[in-house]
Amino acid sequence: MNDLIDFLNEGDRFAATNGMQLTEVREGYARAEMKVEARHLNAAGVCQGGAYFTLADLAFAAVTNSHGNITLGIQNSITFLQSAHEGDTLIAEAEETFNHHRLPFCEIRVSNQLGELVCIVTGSAYRTNKELRIKN
Repeated sequence: MNDLIDFLNEGDRFAATNGMQLTEVREGYARAEMKVEARHLNAAGVCQGGAYFTLADLAFAAVTNSHGNITLGIQNSITFLQSAHEGDTLIAEAEETFNHHRLPFCEIRVSNQLGELVCIVTGSAYRTNKELRIKN
């Protein structure tokens, strides 16, 4: 799965530009992390919702593609539970809760460095018949 980690860490330029990276991927599970910096803050001085979502989406992409077929998100929902602040480290852990051959369903739990849950994202994807070809 290291090839998939490298492929997505390098290929998802938006996540990479914003300091997010995958740290672990195995079939049905993925983990991504980011440190909240000033660039991630909204006008209220807390982490902007799009930063949480992008981190969760990176983990979602990894977990849904961990079976080797090109899989694309078709629906996501995010629930914010508490704010993250500059200096916090956010960890998104994605698990495939239903591994359907065409429409997998996942839950992504985003926590801070203290293990406190800050948001939950759920999502469905469409798994194609096309093999995910990762260039080495």
